[in-house]
Amino acid sequence: MSTDLTKSTFIKVTLIKSTIGRIASHRASVAGLGLRKIRQTVLVQDTLANRGMINAVGYLLKVEDK
Repeated sequence: MSTDLTKSTFIKVTLIKSTIGRIASHRASVAGLGLRKIRQTVLVQDTLANRGMINAVGYLLKVEDK
């Protein structure tokens, strides 16, 4: 995991399940990853903070290394 943006790696994250009825911290993690709608896909940097959010709400996501 690099801090240099030119050499950083990205992770492709897709929201698969709804956040309705989930605890507030999980909804906040999904929003922090930049996801709003089901089947929306975003590229996020491979950082420890993003990995932690992905681990917390992995049951709502589909994750692909890019």
